[in-house]
Amino acid sequence: MTVSSPAGFTAAGIACGIKPSGDPDLSLVATTDGQPVAAAAVFTQNRMTAAPVVTTNAHLTLTGGQAAAVILNSGCANAATGALGVEDAQAMCAAVAAELGCRAEEVLVCSTGLIGYSLPMDSVRAGIPKLVAARSADGGPDAAEAIRTTDTHRKEILVSGDGFMVGGMAKGAAMLAPNMATMLAVLTTDATVEAEHLMEALRAGVAESFNAMSTDGCTSTNDTVILLASGEAGPPDAAAFRAAVAEACLDLAMQMVGDAEGHTKVVDVRVVGALSDDEARAGARKVAESQLVKCSWYGRDPYWGRVASELGTAGITFEPDKLSVRYGDLVVAEGGVTARVDEDALAAYMAQDHLEVTANLGLGDGTARILTNDLTHAYIDENMGTS
Repeated sequence: MTVSSPAGFTAAGIACGIKPSGDPDLSLVATTDGQPVAAAAVFTQNRMTAAPVVTTNAHLTLTGGQAAAVILNSGCANAATGALGVEDAQAMCAAVAAELGCRAEEVLVCSTGLIGYSLPMDSVRAGIPKLVAARSADGGPDAAEAIRTTDTHRKEILVSGDGFMVGGMAKGAAMLAPNMATMLAVLTTDATVEAEHLMEALRAGVAESFNAMSTDGCTSTNDTVILLASGEAGPPDAAAFRAAVAEACLDLAMQMVGDAEGHTKVVDVRVVGALSDDEARAGARKVAESQLVKCSWYGRDPYWGRVASELGTAGITFEPDKLSVRYGDLVVAEGGVTARVDEDALAAYMAQDHLEVTANLGLGDGTARILTNDLTHAYIDENMGTS
């Protein structure tokens, strides 16, 4: 049920000394024979781009979308580390390639952790031979464990298609916006798919999952989602393959939002009735990232006025007297004014750990959803410093 489940892949995870705690911090996903296969990736939109992102993007360009392995570390983002950071990322790829017998540019690299710190490369170099030697078809859980930072549990998925599988692992618990997150994800499939079509499926899957969530409105420097295809199961139905990739991405995204730092509630914000999907998306994101709205969810307060206020400043077409808002199936506002509602039923709904908030703008057919969470004291405690 993990990233190494599809045929043709192995994985491993070990502790090499990056984390002072001694917890696992070095992870690998690789082809069974160490040879390159079709690969695709999408990255952060943050212009403060980390060295691993620069390196992985360059390697995929050099190989025309081929990769034999992905090495990942947690405990250090290798971001804001200048030329040395790029040298370290490249050195990680070269060390893995030497162990697998492939070219350095056929290895991709990801890092996650604190920004502005250099990797302890002596520890990383010493750990890589042990990591490669530990890989197995059952190593997915260890690989997923080794990429955790503030995650409370590892995040894994396996989707079975018609004669093929899509497996995956991810990490992420904060900074999930505006596209992707302080997140890493590696997906694998045994389907035969060319790199170009792999990228199409990945972009489509990411659009409605990792790009449709926000925990705190912040954007990381290291966001990366990689998809590798071994080809051992043969060509899939194109639509079925896209659907399987989308399902895997959405499941991992839901796991990340459900593990957001300090949260007590997962909230599905939906905007319907907008003039366009783009306007709906802008409105949903404005609501989802509002600190006032998020605090009201934490306080179990269905204060729809905050939702309306955010929609009114979202830069979209908005007519107050056409707005309706509901929590679950309970309508709290209709025609831009407070609606009569069963208060006991509403209180019971707000006490749940999963909420659905729907704002109908009453203007058109545009729809969008953003997955988010509430804002709590625990989130502040988690993010007050670097230690």
